[in-house]
Amino acid sequence: MTKDGGGTDLIPGLDDLPRPSPEKAAEPGAGKPAKQAKARKKGARRPAEELPVARIAVDMSLPHLDRPFDYLVPAELDAKTVPGCRVRVRFAGQLVDGFVLERAAESDHEGKLLFLERVTSPEPVLTPEVAALVREVADRYAGTFADVLRLAVPPRHARVEAEPVEPPGDVGGEPPGMDGAGAWSDYPAGPSFLGALAEGRAPRAVWTALPGPDWTAAIAQAVAVTLRGGRGALVVVADGRDVARVDTALKAELGEGVHVALTAELGPAERYRRWLAVLRGAARAVVGTRAAMFAPVADLGLAVLWDDGDDVHAEPHAPYPHARDVLALRAHRAKAGALIGGFTRTTDATQLVESGWAHTLTADRGRVRTAMPRVRYVGEDAQLARDGAARTARLPNVAFEAARRALEEGPVLVQVPRRGYVPAIACGRCRTPAQCVACQGPLSLPSSHAAPYCRWCGRIAGDWGCPECGFVHLRAVVVGAKRTAEELGRAFPGVPVRTSGRDSILERVGPERALVVCTPGAEPPAEDGYSAALLLDGWVLLGRPDLRAGEETLRRWMNAASLVRPQGPVVVAAEGSLPAVQALVRWDPVTFAERELAERREVGFPPAARMASLTATSAAIRELLADARLPDGAEVLGPVPVPSAPATGADVQEKERALVRVPRAGGHALARALKEAQGVRSARKATETVRVQIDPLELI
Repeated sequence: MTKDGGGTDLIPGLDDLPRPSPEKAAEPGAGKPAKQAKARKKGARRPAEELPVARIAVDMSLPHLDRPFDYLVPAELDAKTVPGCRVRVRFAGQLVDGFVLERAAESDHEGKLLFLERVTSPEPVLTPEVAALVREVADRYAGTFADVLRLAVPPRHARVEAEPVEPPGDVGGEPPGMDGAGAWSDYPAGPSFLGALAEGRAPRAVWTALPGPDWTAAIAQAVAVTLRGGRGALVVVADGRDVARVDTALKAELGEGVHVALTAELGPAERYRRWLAVLRGAARAVVGTRAAMFAPVADLGLAVLWDDGDDVHAEPHAPYPHARDVLALRAHRAKAGALIGGFTRTTDATQLVESGWAHTLTADRGRVRTAMPRVRYVGEDAQLARDGAARTARLPNVAFEAARRALEEGPVLVQVPRRGYVPAIACGRCRTPAQCVACQGPLSLPSSHAAPYCRWCGRIAGDWGCPECGFVHLRAVVVGAKRTAEELGRAFPGVPVRTSGRDSILERVGPERALVVCTPGAEPPAEDGYSAALLLDGWVLLGRPDLRAGEETLRRWMNAASLVRPQGPVVVAAEGSLPAVQALVRWDPVTFAERELAERREVGFPPAARMASLTATSAAIRELLADARLPDGAEVLGPVPVPSAPATGADVQEKERALVRVPRAGGHALARALKEAQGVRSARKATETVRVQIDPLELI
């Protein structure tokens, strides 16, 4: 058996595979240092007198080599070779990076050990707590230690490491909110949650926040209570704009020098500087985006995740961990508190509540009614009959009148689910979708004066003609945010129209009258809140072929509607009988999530079950499944073709996807079986890699 730095079995079953020789794989054998001393020649490197063996995690992502390797520590590097430092070692004839996991008196294997080449930096950047978390995350997601380690430890900047260490800041004042005051006074269990944090206990809660901007103050208050209790805190949010809002709230609550904000926009040097401040204890709290989930906060007492349903919390690089799972594992290992919050409730968070891992933290219904907006839906046949223009117009009379009255009091938010001008077009006569003649990709219009172009290959289709009826004129199938802003500008002359989307996201809007057209997730907060909100084209969100379509639609609607003033009008263009619409009208995401989870449990889909997605060619998937010793009760679905843009080249093979489903209790066994199978294929030097994702967000 091979062992990792913690001494746990890593890849059972792979010891029967032929091992590469030390000359070919640079596997440092593991002979006794005493035996090597007898054969040492004059002038040879001398190993350290105490703990001469370093167990090193080599930066190598091959699954069959996912284990630490033993190297000798030269006497001249004894003082610098500390657990957690970066080193360079010779592996398979090449110099590669690595991290020292521990020092040992001797190795378990017979043979010759290689010396490590040099210590890149004596800074112990890999703490034992983070190393253990990395190992657990890798095993949970059928990945390798090296892949997760790249996500956990940022690249080194020597100049930044040489800077002096700043002293930690002090958190002054008394713990607020202990008598029920403050941002948590609206929640019956809020004061007791803060009390548990102040006493050093580990309360775990799924928090359904009231609409409005007070969620940042509530998080800052919980962090302050944790820090005053002598422990650290970690807050993970979706994007840089949320980081800035929480950062402002933390500064108001804690003062300067107590916490740091970590985002990719900082640049490598500044981000590493702030990360080192956390590692060295100069900062006791962290707020950041997804990558901050591995921040080396000392003595963690609280882990917070805001808006856990946002897909940006899922890491796009192997092994694709989700921040919710990582923070839950970390809180469990550190015996820390956990707070998973948002305006809505995901089925995954509901699963945590139903399993008993976390408790519900919500306001009573009376308080919810006073804080929520007034929601109306437009989409039923009776409403459309009274408003004939609404059958073809995207702004029914109900929404038009609500916007006109609300503009007298302040800005109006308009949410459009598609960016661009006209992202989808069709034949103006027979409604056949317009496609590129070269690659059959969908055509779209970038502006009112431009020719249609292909969204796949970029080809201009100025001479397009319908292949079914020969008609040359086009009509819009889906209208984007830019076209919506253009139409609203004509409908409300004299009213400023501002847009916020991927290309340019507004940070904030003022209290003056304006129409703010946004795509989901790009809604800027308004000073004193929006006077109204229009949620257009609900069928686009609800009609997506996605298991989480209803859940994700409700999350986007509620995030936008929460920016509206209490009792302000919100008009949603969707059928009123749909469960997501009813949950929005009642402002009851908890019941909706519980219903969704019950339906998932009936059909055996996540999070009620554990599922792995295998993506590759059909032959590679079959080979992996043949090598995998799947747990009892595992069910293989597929493989089926993966819808994607057509690839170029004659030798490109079509990708397929298979799903492997097991009961929830069999999740660890499934990940272990797939990891072992990946190791077998890696040892055979398989030419094609199978992409393995555990509990992916997209299943269909």
